[in-house]
Amino acid sequence: MKIPKEMNCIEITKPGGPENLLLVKKQTPKPNQDEVLIKVNAAGINRPDIMQREGRYPPPPGASDIPGLEIAGEIVEINASNTRFKLGDKVCALVSGGGYSSYCNAPIQQTLPIPIGLSFVEAAAIPETFFTVWTNVFDRGNLSKQDTILIHGGTSGIGTTAIQLARAFGAKVFTTVGSDEKCMKTKILGAELSINYKKQDFAEEINHYTNKKGVNMILDMIGAEYFDKNLNILSVNGKLVIIAFQGGFEKKLNLLPILTKRLTVTGSTLRPRSPNEKGLIAESLFKKVWPLIEKGVVMPQIYGTYKLEDASKAHTLMESSQHIGKIVLTV
Repeated sequence: MKIPKEMNCIEITKPGGPENLLLVKKQTPKPNQDEVLIKVNAAGINRPDIMQREGRYPPPPGASDIPGLEIAGEIVEINASNTRFKLGDKVCALVSGGGYSSYCNAPIQQTLPIPIGLSFVEAAAIPETFFTVWTNVFDRGNLSKQDTILIHGGTSGIGTTAIQLARAFGAKVFTTVGSDEKCMKTKILGAELSINYKKQDFAEEINHYTNKKGVNMILDMIGAEYFDKNLNILSVNGKLVIIAFQGGFEKKLNLLPILTKRLTVTGSTLRPRSPNEKGLIAESLFKKVWPLIEKGVVMPQIYGTYKLEDASKAHTLMESSQHIGKIVLTV
């Protein structure tokens, strides 16, 4: 396949709203050592993309300033002496930037074959969410069979993934969402209890449902706004895993429950980690989750697709929080 010198991509013209995403031409990148160049067919949209567009989440040193953290497509160039991949392989990959483009470099460690039976659009919705959920819920949180987990934002890309994976590995799942329609969707995905936080106090509902026993783990993307309530509903030896701060990251804290209930409060972000660290997550996913995807036990939930040049419309939809699952760009 002949690789063009220039490619289409989305540029952030200045920090601000979705209108600052513009389709432009840029030089097609060359893969660095231990990277592959992927002809992108689809790219997932994620909250960090919005934060980057707003100027609140700059790419790490050395990463592309083009937004986009997950892609699916076909390998067209390889810069590695030892790899299981070959030209023409259909893959999906976690990247540190550059996804909103027609060509994108990806570290080999963070690249995986597309699960059998999945389309490019479905595959592009996997890397960011599945890597994030696996490393936080299973590696850091050590979710076990028969544990009870509360997942905030149950209809987000992270939420729909976490619900399915937690259920697939034998946990009991509770979740919070913003509408009755979303409650129904999360129950279809496997949530035992789904709480509309706009109508109900989730802490009261959890304590009532569990007879004040609480939950073993909470996957939280809200942050400071939910912190006290989260501690209140964790059981003894419970774990609070924080992955984002949509409700802020500063507040006056009451730390007493951490001591009295022997709680663990942890969290992580994925983007700055090294390719080797992300590669370990990729290996775990390939061994333990890819078979579940290929059997249809766990599936990326696609809400809608937009053409690359309509990235601003995709961002507007994500910011509305009306979607259930993932929004994907097609290239």
